[in-house]
Amino acid sequence: MREQPSFTVAALYHFTQLGDLDNKKSRLEFLCEKMQIRGTILLADEGINGTIAGNLSAIKDIVAHIKTWNEIDHIELKFSTSQKMNFNRMKVKIKKEIVTMGQEINVGKDSGQYVKPQDWNSLISRDDVLLIDTRNQYETRIGNFQKAIDPRTDNFQQFPKWADDLKEETDLNTKIAMYCTGGIRCEKATAYMRQLGFQEIYHLQGGILKYLEEIPEEESLWEGECFVFDDRVSLQHGLQEGEYALCYACQEPISAEDRNSSKYEEGVSCEFCYETITDEQRNNFRERQRQIYLAYSRGENHLGMEARRKQEKY
Repeated sequence: MREQPSFTVAALYHFTQLGDLDNKKSRLEFLCEKMQIRGTILLADEGINGTIAGNLSAIKDIVAHIKTWNEIDHIELKFSTSQKMNFNRMKVKIKKEIVTMGQEINVGKDSGQYVKPQDWNSLISRDDVLLIDTRNQYETRIGNFQKAIDPRTDNFQQFPKWADDLKEETDLNTKIAMYCTGGIRCEKATAYMRQLGFQEIYHLQGGILKYLEEIPEEESLWEGECFVFDDRVSLQHGLQEGEYALCYACQEPISAEDRNSSKYEEGVSCEFCYETITDEQRNNFRERQRQIYLAYSRGENHLGMEARRKQEKY
């Protein structure tokens, strides 16, 4: 039996004052098409953020190209692999922010201190450290670090209000450690916390993904799986693909047990949304799922899959 090709997935970001966005966008689109790379890259005045997939040499070439930009002195980069292509097309977009918080922040100037995965356990095990998960509740539901505070946000734009409330009841000298999937949200969140007046702020360099890659499972303080924003849905220790799938009606990650529920119908509903969707929506979802099955049977990608994925990135 012929072995399936393995694709390299790269999650990357860097906060910097980025200029000449239109030319950078055009060049990236040309190179990614030429090298058959798919995924999404966001460009903004505050930097670059993206997740892309392709063969290893192509991914290395596009990363090398980004590193030639004058504004890029380093880049946060994480590699993993997948047995299938997890994106249907390549998108390069110019946005107001590379991760949307809705606040005016100079991340390069105000962000907290990086903590390497190897030093993370000792930091968050301290009794005088407040550990905060900056992800959303659909992510925290399937995995988190022990003792982490969950702000229970639905999107990153809700985090500043939660942080404002925290300030009212927390000593500004409290040591705070923050984390997210790949490092970008917690880095921006630390800058906001410092603007609020918190003095000692730390964040996990490379995020959960780097921790799961580098820390042996027997030494890990991570519990559960890590939600990711592509067709793999979740990853485990060693960046192995997890057991979760995605409900394409409500976008919630669902376990094997969830998929055994009588309320689960692929592409139509799960126990998290069964009671809230209308009959009209249910019929529309069934038709969309039928079109996806037809596309697969013809060996084609269905672009409706792209719209199914949550838009917030690492």
